[in-house]
Amino acid sequence: MLSFNSKSSSTAQTAQKPARAWWKESTVYQIYPPSFKDSNGDGIGDLQGIISKLDYIQGLGVDIVWLSPIFTSPQVDMGYDISDYYNIHPPYGTVEDVDRLAAALHERGMKLVLDLVANHTSDQHHWFQEAISSPSNPFRDWYIWRKPVFGQDGKPQPPNNWVSYFGGSAWEYHEPSGEYYLHLFAKEQPDLNWENPKVRRAVHDIIRFWLERGADGFRMDVINFISKDQRFPDAPVTSAGPWQKGARHYACGPRLHEYLQEIGQILKEYDAFSVGEMPEVNDCDEIIKAVGHNRGELSMIFHFEIVSLDHGAGGKFTSKTWDMGELKRAVSKWQTFMHNHQGWNALYLENHDQPRTVSRFGSDEPENRAMSAKMLAIFLGFQSGTLFIYQGQELGMPNVPTHWTIEQYRDVETLNHYKEIITSGSPGVSLTEYRSKSRDNARTPMQWDGSSHAGFSTVQPWMSVHDDYRNLNAAMQINDERSVYRFWATILRLRKEFPDTLVYGSFELISSDHPDVFAYVRASEAGSAVIVTNFRPREVNWVPPDMLSRRVGPGAILLGNYPDRAIRSFSGQGISLRPLEAFIWLGVAEEPHL
Repeated sequence: MLSFNSKSSSTAQTAQKPARAWWKESTVYQIYPPSFKDSNGDGIGDLQGIISKLDYIQGLGVDIVWLSPIFTSPQVDMGYDISDYYNIHPPYGTVEDVDRLAAALHERGMKLVLDLVANHTSDQHHWFQEAISSPSNPFRDWYIWRKPVFGQDGKPQPPNNWVSYFGGSAWEYHEPSGEYYLHLFAKEQPDLNWENPKVRRAVHDIIRFWLERGADGFRMDVINFISKDQRFPDAPVTSAGPWQKGARHYACGPRLHEYLQEIGQILKEYDAFSVGEMPEVNDCDEIIKAVGHNRGELSMIFHFEIVSLDHGAGGKFTSKTWDMGELKRAVSKWQTFMHNHQGWNALYLENHDQPRTVSRFGSDEPENRAMSAKMLAIFLGFQSGTLFIYQGQELGMPNVPTHWTIEQYRDVETLNHYKEIITSGSPGVSLTEYRSKSRDNARTPMQWDGSSHAGFSTVQPWMSVHDDYRNLNAAMQINDERSVYRFWATILRLRKEFPDTLVYGSFELISSDHPDVFAYVRASEAGSAVIVTNFRPREVNWVPPDMLSRRVGPGAILLGNYPDRAIRSFSGQGISLRPLEAFIWLGVAEEPHL
């Protein structure tokens, strides 16, 4: 195959025909329940609020609705600390409300995906309450316990040097029993012991219960952490301080794929959807074991390579400017590898843990925001994989306002980091990195209209509404042909209209050395599409590769954020791309119907 790049390409594809599946041709809309829509005036979003907005979601053209955790929880980590997998967090509603939501979605030809958190539970779960009652309790071995080591002062110390993702040691001392339990996240989130077959059976029962009840699949939180190296060795020392990243000992543990295949067998019985969150893993060969077509494990996974591009050497909240070359290498790596190895990508830039796309990868200045959101929609929306859209992304919502103080943040990760820095005696803490990367950026209430509290609630919400809701809201965009919402709806329609090329086609990066333009080709037996995006809020010159015109022939612009852009063919002459310009060009063999 000829390469579009000026240099020889090491990622040129071999011919593949990916196996088809309903979930590959679907688009997922993620809802963060407390921030979506409050139906009863308590300031917290709920299931009835979600049901009231299903027509809005359907109008976008999505096929699957994924809810972040709705199960009973003390909410230390916004529901990712579950205390009862069979009941619903009361402010959100009831099990019967889930039944109603599933039925309403199914009536619209849509599906429901729930968030399964099974690496850990809440410390309020009755399993853990039993476990701490006595070392001889039958539930003790449902969690991970280890004896302390003792320092020269005779005081107990954690059994290894692993750091928690929310700061401090990953081990918490339980003084009555004289042992430590493992918590990779908050101390209120003890890790389950998946070596215990009773734990696995209990998780399998939960999966079956909700599939029988009407769920169509699951997003599985940090699912690659469920198998740990049972030696629990110290992690290499790579940073200052006593606690170090131990991911190499649990990110893809020795029994991970055994456990995933057990889950996969259940999902197969129901033809259910699954997407696993897999942080700390960038090895293609390791991930394909989880998502390969014939592996029987997961449908797809969320990896973190792209959304970690702006994490500094000292971690997430240290400064680093993302690099276009790194972005191109990461996208091309996963697009080509999955296509060539019968795997499947989960396409996302935003979710409940990530900042807003326009603020992170584009420009959230008021004059640029809509164009930036549309550019990023084209960039992501025509790649190969199942597309995930996070609530508010379809409107172009930005990060939290720059004037926010730490008192307005709610995220446990952010607040723990802030407290840790203050405790360490730092002379001051800049909020810049929190404004760039805090999980709270994605958790401000949904902006429905210009009324009080953005139409999210009739009372003060649990978290501050963004200041800009009067100028950026769903009511303004639904019927506006030029809006970001309608632009996303067109992208989803085009993916359905041309699945051979835009869903299942091959991917090849072009103009790989250009510092400002991200361009790629999707190709299949049905035809070719060329996607071009200018990431800069200024005019940029782009020269199409010499071979492009001969490869794709004549065609036309199918969609662009500058409607007057017209290109019949790529002659090799330079094209002046306007600020944040993006378009998809389709070969005439596809016969577009607009």
